[in-house]
Amino acid sequence: MPFVSCGVVVEELDEVRWRLLKAVVYQGNKQLFTVEKGFVTDFASVPQIFTWLIPRYGRYTKAAILHDWLWELADRGGIERADADGIFRRAMRELNVPFLRRWLMWGAVRLAATRKSGISTLWRPGFSQLAAFIAVLVPGLLFIFIPGLIVLIALGVFYLAESVIFVILKINSSWRAAEEPAKKINRPSFPWTSS
Repeated sequence: MPFVSCGVVVEELDEVRWRLLKAVVYQGNKQLFTVEKGFVTDFASVPQIFTWLIPRYGRYTKAAILHDWLWELADRGGIERADADGIFRRAMRELNVPFLRRWLMWGAVRLAATRKSGISTLWRPGFSQLAAFIAVLVPGLLFIFIPGLIVLIALGVFYLAESVIFVILKINSSWRAAEEPAKKINRPSFPWTSS
């Protein structure tokens, strides 16, 4: 396996961020990439409405950590985002991530790269990258759009129901507190003790 390190050892910082307690090392074609201990990652940056399809962590966790680190490297000018995304896709293949899942994830990070760096970054490596991106993203979007919309609506209904119940319980507890007389606190009595 191209990942030299065996497992991922992290500590939770908050709901989405994790700190590496052990380095993650990946052997690329020509380079050795070391994500140092202490690096902070969110694993796979998947919007909440799509975690039903692609959870934030899974078989691809090491590749996602490597990708986060490569994007930080790209921000400093050390690598092109397209190359980082390509390494991500390759690392997922080497981790036996199923074809469709890894190509959808690659398409998503390519789309995110265009948001940060502009649309021209899609085809910088060549027309084949743009064609692959379109071939993956268009059917992928059609595949996840309707379920994603249903999940988004369900999350909205759940949030609304949760808010309404919270307000009702707050009003009810305030009303009961105002209506009930103050209770006298007594020591509990047990049948085997004398008062």
